[in-house]
Amino acid sequence: MKTRLSACALALPLALTTLTGCGMTEKDSGTTPFAGTSTTRDASDAMEKVSSGVYDLIGVKGRTSDSRPFVAECTGKDPKTYFRIFHWWSFYPASAKDLDVAMERLKTELPKHGWKIVTYGPDTSKNRNINLTADNDQRKAGVNIVQRAKNDPPKLSLHVVSGCYKVPDGQEVERF
Repeated sequence: MKTRLSACALALPLALTTLTGCGMTEKDSGTTPFAGTSTTRDASDAMEKVSSGVYDLIGVKGRTSDSRPFVAECTGKDPKTYFRIFHWWSFYPASAKDLDVAMERLKTELPKHGWKIVTYGPDTSKNRNINLTADNDQRKAGVNIVQRAKNDPPKLSLHVVSGCYKVPDGQEVERF
């Protein structure tokens, strides 16, 4: 359990650093792109649609966890007017053998739908989980997908994240 938590503790910051600064940038690397002006509810709905689009590309039968997007701060920006949306969820294939099929389909299909694969390969954990990170500059979104074949049950862990939004003038960020 301790090793598992340590690997997760190392993998999550790496995934978030990649999602917040790699290909999903406007001009200089390391900055989060501006995603536009939106209410938190509308931006949350948009991120659910992005997640749904990724789900559609998995192409194998299975079930998903029941999770909702949440609001987070944009580093270095006024937290009353700027925000990001994160949507973390899991996919459990109907058959463990379909986990590899799902990951390969995502690797193949994401680029056909506007995603640029930034990283792909095993992580440094004991389980050598396969990680795929991709950015969609048009949607100002990133996704990190981890194939957890040795989990019981096996699953894909998906982290979808938006660029920085600004709330409309006169409004404040709603936290949920």
